[in-house]
Amino acid sequence: MKILVTGGLGFIGSHTVVELQNEGFEVVIIDDLSNSSVTVLEGIKAINGKSPEFEQVDLRDKAAVQQFFAKYADVSGVIHFAASKAVGESVQNPLLYYENNIGALVYILQELQKKDKANFIFSSSCTVYGQAEKMPITEDTAVQPAMSPYGNTKQIGEEIIRDVAAVSAIEAILLRYFNPVGAHESANIGELPLGVPQNLVPFITQAAIGLRDQLSVFGDDYPTPDGTCVRDYIHVVDLAKAHVKALKRLVDKKNADKVEVFNLGTGKGSSVLEVIHAFEKASGKSLNYKIVPRRAGDITEAYADTTKANNVLGWKAELSLDEALASAWKWEQKVRAK
Repeated sequence: MKILVTGGLGFIGSHTVVELQNEGFEVVIIDDLSNSSVTVLEGIKAINGKSPEFEQVDLRDKAAVQQFFAKYADVSGVIHFAASKAVGESVQNPLLYYENNIGALVYILQELQKKDKANFIFSSSCTVYGQAEKMPITEDTAVQPAMSPYGNTKQIGEEIIRDVAAVSAIEAILLRYFNPVGAHESANIGELPLGVPQNLVPFITQAAIGLRDQLSVFGDDYPTPDGTCVRDYIHVVDLAKAHVKALKRLVDKKNADKVEVFNLGTGKGSSVLEVIHAFEKASGKSLNYKIVPRRAGDITEAYADTTKANNVLGWKAELSLDEALASAWKWEQKVRAK
């Protein structure tokens, strides 16, 4: 069975490609290389000896998307990661985000709805919940008005998928991630942000290796045990395995509805300072960090209720935060040694 992974050379995409290959799926990757490197293909092959097919395609180009599906008519499922994902950038340049995240989704779905049967896994986000009133966050927690154009593209994307699935043979699972961290244990693939990292862990590892002078902690006056924001940090390999579980659920026709939703997290929240101290312990490095004013748009806390993913999807996060941070540090050291 051939599966298309869009954004398959990115952080979560590349780890998912490896897990798909481990389970015997044939994989073709689409990536425009705007926030990734073609060298990731070598990393994927180094892990399991299999090189996925790769097409460099800009999914905003409708004709190019049509040509791809004409060439790969045997694609029977899509895992859709390709999207711009920096909250701050989306506020500064909303039209870029709407074009890239919504336009690309529409063009792919237009091709999939021509098929007699198509399975679609959507990379969504816990940002759709905003600042939930109650923790932990379940799939029934109310979706709040988006706090950024990025968050809005995830909400709109989910709505588009529901509307299309209602009138086509597309069946879909929407996976709402919490905070993916870590790297493959081999250190052959990992998170490789271009420019200044937008996420905490790559900023930590870059500070530890000397690329960043100082780590900024945005606010220590939140109503949390140590005053810093709390998030649910999930190992990227666990997250990748959840995508394979979701795809198999659709392939085996075990889904209860045409569109299902699952939260993917560990079920445990960790504060920014807890992550910093856990990294120091895992790496043996001391971090230079400074408390600075709060950052606009940051919510106080978010962590998942994973009951549905555990019981219905049959998936559970198995790797710890310490393991995630140790793997991220191993990856950072390998990248900088090149």
